[in-house]
Amino acid sequence: MSIKFGPAGNGDAFPYRSSVDAPRWLAELGLNAYEYQCGKGVNLREETARKLGGAAEAAGVTLSLHAPYFINLANPDPDSRQKTIGYITAACQAADWMGAKRVVIHSGALMKRTRREAMDIALPTLKAVLAACDEAGYGHIALCPETMGKINQLGDLDEVLELCTLDERLIPTVDFGHLYARSLGALEGHEACVKMLDRIRAVLGEARASVFHSHFSKIQFTPNGGEKMHLTFAQDDFGPDPAPLMAEIARRGWQPTFICESAGTQAEDALVMKGLYEKALG
Repeated sequence: MSIKFGPAGNGDAFPYRSSVDAPRWLAELGLNAYEYQCGKGVNLREETARKLGGAAEAAGVTLSLHAPYFINLANPDPDSRQKTIGYITAACQAADWMGAKRVVIHSGALMKRTRREAMDIALPTLKAVLAACDEAGYGHIALCPETMGKINQLGDLDEVLELCTLDERLIPTVDFGHLYARSLGALEGHEACVKMLDRIRAVLGEARASVFHSHFSKIQFTPNGGEKMHLTFAQDDFGPDPAPLMAEIARRGWQPTFICESAGTQAEDALVMKGLYEKALG
């Protein structure tokens, strides 16, 4: 395992029509990760997925897949929870076709309930998801619950870590932009990074903490809701700044996967993150 940097999907500068060409292009740029986006649903043909997987293997690019955005582990309606299980197993099938070993899943929404009430639904739902994935033959794929950016969503850092205690295969997707936005800018800078990384290690142990999955982008937030929109690194009216995080990861010798979700410049900004990391290594 080595540290990974790459984009979520294809940005504005992507010169090809098909995502099958993304791994070769990213490798030429100097990146080694790519997260395929199924946010609006899993609509990927097996043939295309296998071509993408072959291209990624040839280019030395590690694939992950983002499951549909509308997944809600905390939905109180049993039928809706059953659909969530189906969405995640479909995402795992697509990931399996392309050889992706990680599937990012959203944690859920509060739906006018307390955070604890939502968590008490999400935990058994995620257990049922794991059982369904095992039964379908996808037990080798790591599910990666994501920290969320809106205050009324389930998925602050402690909630995601609690979800991940259900099974050692669960790996947190720590979205530092989301945590910055939902904290209204408080989770920013070196000290905040140290505390967040220490917390991941305390709950999950060094082995899992050191290879966590991550999303990163600058994010505009509003005082009442949290996340409003993703920005580019060139926009400096909101954070977080990637430099303190890259310095601390380099200091620890950890090897996470960093997927950049900047608005249209995700490949270019992933390269910025890689450069900051390499500079910190000295």
